[in-house]
Amino acid sequence: MNDTALRRARPRGRFRAEIPLYLMLLLPVVLTFIYSYLPMAGVLISFKKYLPAKGFFASKWVGWKNFETLFTMPTFTRALLNTLIIAIWKIALNVLVPVVFTLMLNEVASLHYKKVVQTVVYLPHFISWVMLAGIFSKLLSGSGIVNKALGAVGIEPIIFLGDNKWFKFTLIFTDVWKEFGYGTIVYLAAVAGVNVDLYEAAEVDGAGHWKQMLHVTLPAIVPTIILMTALAIGNIMSAGFDQVFNMYNEVVYESGDILDTLVYRMGFGAGGQFGLSTAAGLFKSVISCTLVIVSYRVAYKTSGYRVF
Repeated sequence: MNDTALRRARPRGRFRAEIPLYLMLLLPVVLTFIYSYLPMAGVLISFKKYLPAKGFFASKWVGWKNFETLFTMPTFTRALLNTLIIAIWKIALNVLVPVVFTLMLNEVASLHYKKVVQTVVYLPHFISWVMLAGIFSKLLSGSGIVNKALGAVGIEPIIFLGDNKWFKFTLIFTDVWKEFGYGTIVYLAAVAGVNVDLYEAAEVDGAGHWKQMLHVTLPAIVPTIILMTALAIGNIMSAGFDQVFNMYNEVVYESGDILDTLVYRMGFGAGGQFGLSTAAGLFKSVISCTLVIVSYRVAYKTSGYRVF
């Protein structure tokens, strides 16, 4: 068999050998196509005056009118600003807090104590916001334990879930409390991969624990920090629907209403503004998709990890 025939035979032989793998992938691919790609045809609703009685195809085509109406709505501008502010603070603190906590925990000598702390801070990640919203509504209410503690030191009660001045802070703080344990696990894994010889060399040069942390541990996990930050930027248009929806109310719409909750209310509220809600969802999806692509490329270029 000549070289040309051999090169043609290799792909065919490899394909036959990998047929079981392709069959394993067939069902997930079909389900993804049915439930993720086919529903994308629904974005056409954003260009129509959609009426359920007329159906998807018979509803009147209005072009860009839904988008023009959407961009002139004060509630949309408010929701967009709230989304960006809340998401940016969450991204920043969900990187900073785990990194600081990881560096501190890495200095603890007791391995048993470190494992216990890791488990304790990681547990909230698995609790749903439905449950946490009920817990926080009790803890942060006017007669809750938090306000009782503030009153004991002479501070006036704060309505954390009913005051626009405090609601953003409450959302950000509770989200960081819930998720920083997950970030800590990621960064501890990165710290575990640091070459021990670097610490020994730094110690020989006279570096104490503080300087070893600054000049060995921190630089070693910088690629992971860049990667996690870049990937989080792709979600900057999502400020956490589950959390906000379960914790907000009409009193704090001014400071807590985000794009996802606005889309939900327009689509399922009185009047059913399906065209406007779909237009808002499409706007958010296009921006998010662009940011995901850009952030993944940035992560690949700057961290050295191949993300795709």
